[in-house]
Amino acid sequence: MEASDALNALPFFNCRAQSSSITITYLRYDCQNDSTYNPNSSSSGDSIYRTNLNLLLSTLSSSSNTSLNGFNNFTAGGRDPSNTVYGLFMCRGDVNTDVCAQCVATAGSEIINRCPDQKIAIILYDECLLRYSNQSIFSRVDQSFRYTLWNTKTATDPDNFNNILGNTMAEIAGRAAINDRSGKKFSVKEVDYPPFQRKLYALAQCTPDISSAECVTCLRNAIAYIPTCCANTLGGRVIYPSCNIRYELYNFYNSVAPAPAPAPAPIPVPPIPTIPPLPLSTPVTTSKEDRQIPARKIIAIVVAILVASLLFIAAFYFARKARKRYNIIVVETTGHETEILTEESLQYNLSEIQTATNNFALGNRIGEGGFGAVYKGTLNDGQDIAVKKLSRSSAQGADEFKNEISLLARLQHRNLVQLLGYCLEGSEKILIYELVPNKSLDYFLFEPEKQQLLDWSKRSKIIGGIARALLYLHEDSRLKIIHRDLKASNILLDQNMNPKVADFGTARLFIFDQSQGNTSRIAGTFGYMAPEYAIHGLFSVKSDVFSFGVLLLEIVSGKKNSSFYQEHGGDDLLTYAWRQWRDGTPLSLLDPAIGRNSYPRNEVIQIIHIGLLCVHDDAEHRPTMASVVIMLNSCSLTLPTPNQPAYFGRTRAQSLPNELTESDNSTNDKLVPWPSTNDASITELYPR
Repeated sequence: MEASDALNALPFFNCRAQSSSITITYLRYDCQNDSTYNPNSSSSGDSIYRTNLNLLLSTLSSSSNTSLNGFNNFTAGGRDPSNTVYGLFMCRGDVNTDVCAQCVATAGSEIINRCPDQKIAIILYDECLLRYSNQSIFSRVDQSFRYTLWNTKTATDPDNFNNILGNTMAEIAGRAAINDRSGKKFSVKEVDYPPFQRKLYALAQCTPDISSAECVTCLRNAIAYIPTCCANTLGGRVIYPSCNIRYELYNFYNSVAPAPAPAPAPIPVPPIPTIPPLPLSTPVTTSKEDRQIPARKIIAIVVAILVASLLFIAAFYFARKARKRYNIIVVETTGHETEILTEESLQYNLSEIQTATNNFALGNRIGEGGFGAVYKGTLNDGQDIAVKKLSRSSAQGADEFKNEISLLARLQHRNLVQLLGYCLEGSEKILIYELVPNKSLDYFLFEPEKQQLLDWSKRSKIIGGIARALLYLHEDSRLKIIHRDLKASNILLDQNMNPKVADFGTARLFIFDQSQGNTSRIAGTFGYMAPEYAIHGLFSVKSDVFSFGVLLLEIVSGKKNSSFYQEHGGDDLLTYAWRQWRDGTPLSLLDPAIGRNSYPRNEVIQIIHIGLLCVHDDAEHRPTMASVVIMLNSCSLTLPTPNQPAYFGRTRAQSLPNELTESDNSTNDKLVPWPSTNDASITELYPR
């Protein structure tokens, strides 16, 4: 159908207020940045697409109130394929209509905020998923996006546990593939798990629009991935756009009445088996034929279940046989993250690190920071690494350290430096990172002979990448991480000059005297610290926003905040930027190394504007990183008027307490912890 032009004058859509009795649990979203449009553009194409998208989301939200099987798809547009939007939602098979409707309404509202200008997007909640695309997504298996979660506890008897889990998942996968009279492809089961004197609960579900054979194919791949994401864990889930599985040692779904028996098949249907020792047969092939299930398809389903079960067992076996402590197993995903496996795969031996770094030779030393020195190294398998030898001031215990690393290693994003693992022997605490080929941002930004390598397009890309990394740390990762030491020397550049934020978890490993966002030990760098943090020890995500604002102004100007006052009559960079903004000459801040006619004037002014908003003296008035990302990606938003920045008209010495102005403080900004001189190629595992 074609969207009415009258919709242009209407608000996006009416999203019901979340009922106090209904809780919707957000999991994840993903936007494909290679297919974008300008929602605020006056061009007819972008305007029509946004109108169609609004209509689509409004229709899906409305239909969720009456959907009997918790699923619906809709197409908005049609006359012009380039502006047509295809979308669907699927609610978990055990939730009622009210919960389904609330989840879909919430998802429709939130996905626009998360993906403001992308034509392809998906958002996941415990209770539902919603997705849309500018290409048809109906009646076809989609595994382009994968999201995994797992319990941190592991089975004490992995062989027995995996056997029970494999049998259970194989059975419910087969049952889910058979579309019952409710129109759902959904199945759950609970089985006894004697070691814990508890039950194992399992769930499998496919979107009802795909065939039974396609459903089995999708679930088979999800089951086969369990040993990779969730080896021996007591709970886990694998979510694809077209199917998902989950298992836990607690009941995470509502009671489900037995499904009505399916209509009689032309010939007797064999029972859904567990895992008898039968030989492998021909893999399942997918089809978009009639959704009726004759005996030959049931046989194909059974065969596929057997294949999935054997793959499940084999994957566990080979993963355990192949795993070596020095060989980190990295699994590619198409979402934000790259999953790293078990704690064992994260741990390195000290002897391996000594060999890799030539026993921490001075010639291998590539940097030093407040938390320790950094060395270049090469493992036996040829992988280049950056080894950070932490100072011995942390009072953290071994178990706490390992747990922290296990969590931080899973916090991965294309704009974060990848933490590969750790070494913990005796008093040595060592972090192992990927080695990023180019040096840190300060090497290019503050060196006159290198500044010209950073044209405006590269600087703009670097700003956007840093903003996305901080948004991920603050809101979208498994943990809420406050960086607390964001600065140019902690931004590494890969071979394509893409930014990678480093040291995003180091402060967590050292600071344990903090309570509710207050610490007596300041971990940061002068010139980047928010005033409430530097003076009172109060930190929050807004502390990082302040540091980002300083960094943004440094990237625009090519000047370092900490030394700027020496060249400009006592003004620091923030004060100078504010004066130029107030006087109507913001472009005076721009680095002269950028060619006069090689930058978009309005974009530069907008970024300076955002930077000034971020360095507001009052933390409550600074934007969140989610707002910053939206502002960076919009050309037509009306931004708040910036106020004079923190430290305005004051020197740093006047602004900071005496104990923080010592030149030998461990956070002195002369220490550069991350420059890398290696020119090796690093492969990005998760392009967006």
